[in-house]
Amino acid sequence: MLKVSTRDEDCFEKLRAFGAPAALSGDIARTVSEVIADVRERGDEAVLYYTAKFDHAKLLQKQLRVPAEAIDEAFASIDPKKLEALKASAASISDFHKRTLPKNWKTRNPHGAAVGELFFPIRRVGLYVPGGQVPLCSTVLMTALPAKIAGVPELVLCTPPRRDGSVAPEILAAAKLCGVSEIYCVGGVQAIAAMAYGTRTIPAVDKIAGPGNAFVVEAKRQLFGKVGIDLLPGPSEVMVIADSKANPEWVAADIITQAEHGSGKEKVYLVCFDERTERAVDVAIESLLTRYEKGPRLREIMEAGFCKILADSTDAAVAVANFVAPEHLEIQTTQKRQKELSARITTAGAMLVGHYSPAALGDFVAGPSHTLPTSRTGRFFSGLQVSDFMRRTSYVRYDEASLKLARPVVEMFSEMEHLQVHGHSVGIRFE
Repeated sequence: MLKVSTRDEDCFEKLRAFGAPAALSGDIARTVSEVIADVRERGDEAVLYYTAKFDHAKLLQKQLRVPAEAIDEAFASIDPKKLEALKASAASISDFHKRTLPKNWKTRNPHGAAVGELFFPIRRVGLYVPGGQVPLCSTVLMTALPAKIAGVPELVLCTPPRRDGSVAPEILAAAKLCGVSEIYCVGGVQAIAAMAYGTRTIPAVDKIAGPGNAFVVEAKRQLFGKVGIDLLPGPSEVMVIADSKANPEWVAADIITQAEHGSGKEKVYLVCFDERTERAVDVAIESLLTRYEKGPRLREIMEAGFCKILADSTDAAVAVANFVAPEHLEIQTTQKRQKELSARITTAGAMLVGHYSPAALGDFVAGPSHTLPTSRTGRFFSGLQVSDFMRRTSYVRYDEASLKLARPVVEMFSEMEHLQVHGHSVGIRFE
C-alpha cells in the first residue's frame, strides 16, 4: 500500500511509479513476442499448444470453434432471471450507444466545393472477452452491442475455455443475445495473435476490441499496426474522491469492488481531504473484508494495489485525478465539490458522480461501455464507443469553378514545397 500527500515534493513521481502498467516488464514483453511469433508460424497448432499450457484445456482443432448447438443450448437453458438481467443491461447499453452513432455530413468549403465525412463500419472485428476468475458476460454486451450498432457485418468472439474445454454458458447466452455466433475457445496472447494473423480455423480480423490482463494488453501493443486496436484496457482501476460528506462504508465497498476482479494487478486510489475521512474508510474496509468469502484474497490485492492520497485542496485533487487518469472515477463529496470536480477532471475513463453512483453500475447496466483506458492511458484514450467500430473517409468534390478558385493556393504551395507536378496537375485542367 502506498500513502502520499499532495504536499510531498515527489507525490506525482510516486503516483507515476504506482500506476505503471505491468506490461512494462521485460519478461512479459518477451513471452508475448514469442507466443505471437509461434502463432504466426504454426497457426492452430500453436494456439492449441498454448491453450493447453496456459488454460489447462486440451482441445482438438475441431473444438476451437463453439458449435451453434452449444450456443443455442446455453441461451435456452439460462436461468430466466439471469436472462432478464442481460436484457436489461443490453437495453441500457443500446440506448446509450445509439445516441453516439456518427452521421455522414457534407457542406461547401470556401471555394464552393462539396466536402464532408462518410462513415463506414469495419468489415470484421474480433472481440476479446476475458475468462480468468469469472465469466465476464457483461463484457460481451459492452463490446458487441456498440459494434452491432456501428453495423459491423462480421463479429468474432474469443474467450478462454474452462478446464473441460467449454465456455461459460453466461458468455454464450450474452453472445447469442447480441447476435454473435462465431465464437472460439481461445484466450490470452494466442487469441490476440490468432485474430491478428489468422489461422486455418480462425480467419483474421481487421480490428480487435476488449479488455484483458497484462499479457493481452502487451499483445495488443505489439500487434498495433498489423491489426486495428481499440485501446489498451488492462486490470481494473478505481479512484474515489471522498470528503467528510461521504459514507465511509459506501466508499470502502466501492474500493473493494474493483479488487474483486481478481487478477491481482488491480489499482485502487482513495483521495481524501482530511485524515479523519481516510481513517474512517480504513476502518470500514477492514470491517467489510471480514464479511466477504473472498476476503483474504481481496486483502492481498488491496495491500499490493491500494494508494491513499491526502489532498490539501480541491485544486490538488483535480491535479491528482488528471495525472492518474483513472479508469473509473467516483466523486463522493458535497454537491458543490461534485460540480467543480466533474467540470475540471478531464482524463477519467468513466466518471460516476454522487453518493448513489457506484462503479458497479458502470460495470453492468448504466449504458456506457465498461471497456475503458487504464494505466494512465486515459490521458489520450477514451472508453470504447460506436465510432471505434467504424472508419471515416473524407469526401471532396470540386467542379471547374471551385477548382479555379483553389488553383492559386495549390500552385503557391507547389512552389514553396518544390513539388512542380502538384501545381501542374491543377493547371493542366485549364489549358
